Amino acid sequence: MNDYLLEAREELKRLEHIIYVSLKYTRTVDVILNALRRMVSTCDFIIEAFLEKAIEEGRIESLPKSPALRATWVGELHADDPKLQNYLAFYSFLKTILKLSYKKREEYRRHVTLIVDLEQATAEIKIDNLLNAEKFVHHFLNYSWEKIVGKKEED
Repeated sequence: MNDYLLEAREELKRLEHIIYVSLKYTRTVDVILNALRRMVSTCDFIIEAFLEKAIEEGRIESLPKSPALRATWVGELHADDPKLQNYLAFYSFLKTILKLSYKKREEYRRHVTLIVDLEQATAEIKIDNLLNAEKFVHHFLNYSWEKIVGKKEED
């Protein structure tokens, strides 16, 4: 059993609490940012799990210190896996959003929005987008669990 995957599952529970409880009662951009940080943290654990498996298999010798380098290494080790590449691109997108400055719209309302200006476009993160992103991170964890540990047993 991979400890990083178990920790990722715990982070996912914290993320669910932020989205389904905190965001319900506190509709602010700060709560959206906290949810995005939890998503990144969950992905970090999953990436570390892939690298730990690569160490066990003798494909690499040690974990890189930088999270960005870790993601790059996982991408290189699994270059033939388009689904994993898609998850890593999403992870990179989340990290980019958290680094850039942002604007707020309709805070304390149902349609609270985090607005980030990217190079080629503008990203607007609303509650509905956050729910879809949370499901995507769930899929990432389940997919990773199957790749690293094997078929997941029901909790």
